[in-house]
Amino acid sequence: MNLDRIRDEFPILARRNYLNSCSLGALSRRSEDRLGDFVAKWHDFGASAWYEHWWSALGDLRGRVEALFGAPSGTIALMPSTSACLAAVSSSLDWGKRNRIVTTELDFPTLLYQWKVRPDAEMVVLKSADGIHIDPQQFAEAVNDRTLAVATSHVFFTTGAIQDLEAIADIARGAGAYSLIDGYQGGGQVPIDLPAAGVDFYTSGPLKWLCGGPGLAYLYVRDTLIPELEPTITSWFATEDQFQFNPGDFRYHQDARRFELGTPALATVHTALGGQEIVDEVGMAAIRAQNVALTERLVEGCSAAGFSLRVSDRRETRSAIVLVRHRRPADAVAHLARRGIIVDNRPGVVRASPHFYNTLDEVDEFVEVLKETV
Repeated sequence: MNLDRIRDEFPILARRNYLNSCSLGALSRRSEDRLGDFVAKWHDFGASAWYEHWWSALGDLRGRVEALFGAPSGTIALMPSTSACLAAVSSSLDWGKRNRIVTTELDFPTLLYQWKVRPDAEMVVLKSADGIHIDPQQFAEAVNDRTLAVATSHVFFTTGAIQDLEAIADIARGAGAYSLIDGYQGGGQVPIDLPAAGVDFYTSGPLKWLCGGPGLAYLYVRDTLIPELEPTITSWFATEDQFQFNPGDFRYHQDARRFELGTPALATVHTALGGQEIVDEVGMAAIRAQNVALTERLVEGCSAAGFSLRVSDRRETRSAIVLVRHRRPADAVAHLARRGIIVDNRPGVVRASPHFYNTLDEVDEFVEVLKETV
């Protein structure tokens, strides 16, 4: 991996020590160029750019995301957000005989809110024994013949811990339930083969580790499930022959596009293609290896400096989300920003999230400046 060449793709790295990819991935020159091309074609072609250029960009992005996840063609839908993904999936499930949703206290609130607002949903929210992990056995004990879905994260935003998706999918399937995985914190930093993992649904997007910006999400639906699921919130993008504009004839797409909810954010489609192209060139194995090196350096440095961490105690289940306990996290983040180091804070912690374009020196600098805040 040519780190100098990669870093040159991301202008922010020449200006800041950017360790906040868990909030927003760095913008690449390639994404900026693709966005410029989108604007130029808008000027040159107007609406006809749809048919000559933009339509193919949608297919290109779906295909690249499918390749990233080892997924078959036709299993990725382009969506406005994770919330939209969850709503579309929820609307397609049969709530008549099953209504239990098993989730956890470590998951991102969006994943819980979807079910909390449904009066017919019975929620089971698993508690973490150590505040870091959820033991797969907890899922096994919580599912029963009323369970509709196990809905949880690939990587916990609260701790950075990576879950065993294959175990979770097996538990759900064994109970006759679906496995619905929020992968927004995982896609682009942790390699995953979705068909091999056996999950039914997986959401991701370009905002964070895939360096494509906000306004778009990806929904994977296991190929054998697609024909039997019919979302009841829909759009003209979900129907076959959509350009026939026939209001009297709605027929679901035969592939995952039946879940799509209208015209995708074309500007983000283009920036997402730029970021995805770089991720594809570097490769997920190399990205994971670099992120492991950065994460271990960060964990070792913070521990040596006397900081307490909220991370997995096992290297193999640690992601590049490192949470450092701090008495005044917002003040610490502001101090770091004044020194040109961009991180984020959550209740009780400073959160650093290096990515494959960062260096060990940048991680070390973060630790040294953070020490000034205590």
